[in-house]
Amino acid sequence: MDLANHVRLWLLIQKINLSPILGFIMRIDTHQHFWQFDPVRDSWITDEMLVIKRDFTPLDIQFVLERNGFAGSVAVQADQSDAETNYLVQLSKSHPFIKGVVGWIDLQADDIEQQLTSYKELPVIKGFRHIVEGELDPDFLIRPAVLNGLKALAEFGYTYDLLIRPRHYEATLQCVQQNPNLQFVLDHIAKPPIKSREFDEWAAFIDKLAAFSNVVCKVSGLATEADWTSWKLDDFKQYLDHIFLRFGKERIMFGSDWPVCLLAASYEESLAIVEDKLGDFTEKEKNAFWAENAIRVYNL
Repeated sequence: MDLANHVRLWLLIQKINLSPILGFIMRIDTHQHFWQFDPVRDSWITDEMLVIKRDFTPLDIQFVLERNGFAGSVAVQADQSDAETNYLVQLSKSHPFIKGVVGWIDLQADDIEQQLTSYKELPVIKGFRHIVEGELDPDFLIRPAVLNGLKALAEFGYTYDLLIRPRHYEATLQCVQQNPNLQFVLDHIAKPPIKSREFDEWAAFIDKLAAFSNVVCKVSGLATEADWTSWKLDDFKQYLDHIFLRFGKERIMFGSDWPVCLLAASYEESLAIVEDKLGDFTEKEKNAFWAENAIRVYNL
């Protein structure tokens, strides 16, 4: 970043860090991960991702959250196993700032209703996610067995986080259309190609997806879609402007995607990227963005 952007970013970070002292808006981070690094299970963490190739526990982030005015967070699955869901639940028992868990469940399982009945005994579980972005099948989300699983999530009152890539756009729209009673949460604003500044295909998809009132959007994971070493605050403007326009102020919420965000930005820098674009938000709209929308959507 050039000097002007460094100064601008520094000023934003100072403002954010003072928030607990000055009594600014309460915040909820809707997207954090925790793991005990395993080179086989976590093979997606390549050598170029050395900064996150280690254990990350709640103790690594608790002080950072407090320093930046966050009252809590939502832990989101990073591994596709029942053990992952149980691991996050156990973390929430010893670290009360974890207000909710988005776990993993096999959406195609024949006994999904029985599994969900058992999970109802664990109220910290708010929803589930599958790493669809890793699925080569562009129609994964409209497989009959997956649709059956998503219907079960809706019947049990759970949310479903959408983690997708462009090849899944069309199936995502069909999936959402067929599940009007399920609360969908779009992760990382659908991972637009910020680094290459491509916009039109992503924007057209957002136009269609945002038309469904049962979809909300996490403003998260932005820096990792930009150039990791030379992004600028203005790189994100057109994408955030479009999200705010299409989803409105009541269907957006903040997520850091920590620790994955560390590949490209510190926690404070991740905050500043978003804070820089909230200038025309009213106090009420900022409250909604930083906490109230998350509390409502995830029933925190």
